[in-house]
Amino acid sequence: MEKKIFSSNRKAYYNYEILEKLETGIVLSGYEVKSVRRSNISLVDGIVKFSNGEAFIENVFIAPYEQISSHIADYDSTRKRKLLMHKSEINRMYAKIKEKGLTVVPLEVYIGGNGKVKLFIGLAKGKKSYDKKEAIKKKDIAREMAKGY
Repeated sequence: MEKKIFSSNRKAYYNYEILEKLETGIVLSGYEVKSVRRSNISLVDGIVKFSNGEAFIENVFIAPYEQISSHIADYDSTRKRKLLMHKSEINRMYAKIKEKGLTVVPLEVYIGGNGKVKLFIGLAKGKKSYDKKEAIKKKDIAREMAKGY
């Protein structure tokens, strides 16, 4: 079954060098799932934080679901949401973050094979400005080669 991607964080690939990727589950309420299925989600400012042996994603915007938004007065669209990961995965990621000064960012949201909303996260290292310029230069060269110039 082909996975349906609802949102992708292209800015993360530009700002960070992704060292490792991991699929996780995410705890959402019912109306948040409906909103995600309509692609009303933005991962751009999202970041994964660890506390008390658990992983949480922060600053991920999920727009309120239109049909039910009038009934929910106190909906916080960027609230902290729990990630579903194995304890060993959490400990391994947390150790790498503390040891090497890396960060964990969300990469994409999609529906997995079992119909559940999944989140792809990546262990990332920040790029310097000259690395970003080099990446843009390589893309431009590849694009020109593809055109046949």
